[in-house]
Amino acid sequence: MCGRYTLAAPDPAALRARFPIGESVEIRRRYNIAPGDEVLTVTTDREGAPRGELLRWGLVPTWAKRPDTGLKMINARVETITERPAFRRAFERFRCLILADGFYEWQPITDGAKQPFHIARSDGEAFAFAGVWSIWHGDSYKLRTCAILTTAANEAVAGLHDRMPVILPREAEGAWLDRATAPGELAAVLAGLPASQTALRPVSGAVNDARYDEPACLEAPLASRQQALF
Repeated sequence: MCGRYTLAAPDPAALRARFPIGESVEIRRRYNIAPGDEVLTVTTDREGAPRGELLRWGLVPTWAKRPDTGLKMINARVETITERPAFRRAFERFRCLILADGFYEWQPITDGAKQPFHIARSDGEAFAFAGVWSIWHGDSYKLRTCAILTTAANEAVAGLHDRMPVILPREAEGAWLDRATAPGELAAVLAGLPASQTALRPVSGAVNDARYDEPACLEAPLASRQQALF
């Protein structure tokens, strides 16, 4: 499961240097990206060239009758993606990079309360989730949407949840975008981030509100509580 993530640390110039986004797509710091939001991605054009694009998070298959089905399809499991009609064609033809620098998961504590954690690469670098995307045609508009692939959680994350998003190795990003990459080669890059490269830290409960997208989401829990007192 991946239901909330961040793209908060990199400045736009550094992100454009790191990924083939181009200059026309707006880049904003995001502290609490939620399903239904427009998210920064790298897709490919008809010739296979990479391009930066904003897609709505929550995949709507081309054959869906209604666009709101996407809110139920924010994630795709790597184990079954080639079997699910909603994701199979996108996996074969429409793969993308979904840019991030961390994601959130929640740990139950007491009396139904949960402590949010921010999970990132241990080196703090921005990265790409493995994603798939689709174009849904309405009566008078097109809706471009995406989903994040998930895999079994590594040892660092397993104490919080049994699933985690697939964070691609940097050297595999080109192969993931390339439609000519063989299925066996794709499978090899979907294992996800090793535990040894994973960093977790508890953060403020501000992230619990999906509508709140401010730096306080990444503050330490104690600092957040102290601010609330004053």
